[in-house]
Amino acid sequence: MLAIGLTTTLIGSSVKAACAFLPPVGGDGSSDIVKKRVGKPKLLGRTNWNTDFAVNGVYRSYKLFFTADSTASGTYPVEAYLKFTDGSNLRVVQESMTPPIGTGRMFGPFSAPDGKTVSQINFKIGTGSDPDSTGFSYRISVQGCN
Repeated sequence: MLAIGLTTTLIGSSVKAACAFLPPVGGDGSSDIVKKRVGKPKLLGRTNWNTDFAVNGVYRSYKLFFTADSTASGTYPVEAYLKFTDGSNLRVVQESMTPPIGTGRMFGPFSAPDGKTVSQINFKIGTGSDPDSTGFSYRISVQGCN
C-alpha cells in the first residue's frame, strides 16, 4: 500500500475556534442556558446572584453571554470571574448594562493566566448596591473554545 503525504496551505483564510457550551453547576442537564431573575438582597441565606458553569475540558479561551429578558428597561450589574483549581479567581467583567429586551452582550474571549487552570466560570448578576435591578430577568451561558 502506498502512503501519500499531503500538505495543505491556507492563504487568506481564517480558521475559527471550535466552541462548546459549558454546563451550569447544579443544572438538570436539560439546557446549558440559565434563565434567572435578579433577586432581592438577603440578610440571611444566599441570593440567586451567582451562577457557576463547570469547565469540563481543556480550553484555550472562554466566551460569556448575557441577554436581557425583562420587558421593562433596567440596569443589570454584571460581574464574571474565572475560578482556578488552586482556589483563586480573576474578575474579567465588572460593569452595569442597560440593554433593551432580547439584546445583550458577549464578553471575551478570556484566557487563563500562565500556570493557572480554570475549573469554573462564575457569573454574578445583581448586587445589594443596585436594588433597582431587582426583578429583571435574563439569560446567561458560557462557551469554552479551542
